[in-house]
Amino acid sequence: MPITTNGHELPSQAPDVELYTTMSRIRAFELAAEKLFLAGELPGFIHVSIGQEAVAAGVCAALSTEDYLTTTHRGHGHTLAKGADTTSMMAELFGRTTGVCAGRGGSMHIADFSVGMLGANAIVAGGIGIAVGAALTAAMTGNGHVAATFFGDGATGRGPFAESLNLAQLWQLPVVLVCENNGWASTTRNDEALAQPDISRRARALGMNAIDVDGNNVFDVHAAAREAVGRARAGAGPTLIQAHVHRWRGHYVGDPAKYYDPAEVARWKAKDPLERAAMILTEHGTWRPGEREQIDSEAAAEIEGAVASARNAPEPDPASVARFLFHEPPGLPQQACAPSPAPSQIAGAS
Repeated sequence: MPITTNGHELPSQAPDVELYTTMSRIRAFELAAEKLFLAGELPGFIHVSIGQEAVAAGVCAALSTEDYLTTTHRGHGHTLAKGADTTSMMAELFGRTTGVCAGRGGSMHIADFSVGMLGANAIVAGGIGIAVGAALTAAMTGNGHVAATFFGDGATGRGPFAESLNLAQLWQLPVVLVCENNGWASTTRNDEALAQPDISRRARALGMNAIDVDGNNVFDVHAAAREAVGRARAGAGPTLIQAHVHRWRGHYVGDPAKYYDPAEVARWKAKDPLERAAMILTEHGTWRPGEREQIDSEAAAEIEGAVASARNAPEPDPASVARFLFHEPPGLPQQACAPSPAPSQIAGAS
């Protein structure tokens, strides 16, 4: 008998243990990154998504490897969930040549085109327009792909959010816009900075399909994402998913987060997405005896191995600093000079 959660019907094999596995791997990766940064082993800045793992796992499980994805400066979990290699990701945080971007991107600029991950972005709202552009590519070429983008509630106060939603809805593009609404834009509450803090209402004002979901329940998130991705792939246009979450840490690793109310943080931690998923899996008899312990142990071992590999990987040669800055193709493709299409020529345009 199908399981129903938050009004969405899940497949008969749900709840899926694999969703918990993805969250466990993300949690282990983020805890390790936090520890390494505080120990002075990682350069730059680190922003972790501890407490928000369900959104990454639930959404990315609804995407294919070929589907496009963009994310934010808090994007380790999304990148892992999309299928990027753990060892290469950790090496990237260390700035090593074996990193997924050869040590050039670091924490805030990870990209892995082999799994459709078009890049994290240090510019708030910077990834939204890129994802809508990727969806435009899918619509124009008819390749059947869907684009998804993650962003925080703070990004919705910037121009690219409004512009991107407008075009996505106007042209009925195959894009899923995922707002991880954790209530904070850096150190400012969203109700102090946004005239309309309910992001879904702003999307619906454009006529866009919008879904609100408990971002601590990975099965609810996955059901919402499957619905949104299915609509996009069928040519029914974009969907905005507003996932209500909380970032357990401050804006960045090392942020004392004195603006947080400890009681509020405690309330959110009581909704730990991993514990929530474990409880649901237990209630439905999905676990094998000792399976959770095995999954967590394997995740910890995987990350430990990735850290060891990264520590032993070579650092980039300073003489190669200009490498990857320029690309000289053997010949400029003829279509590069073709005029841009009119909106009416775009497949699926309204």
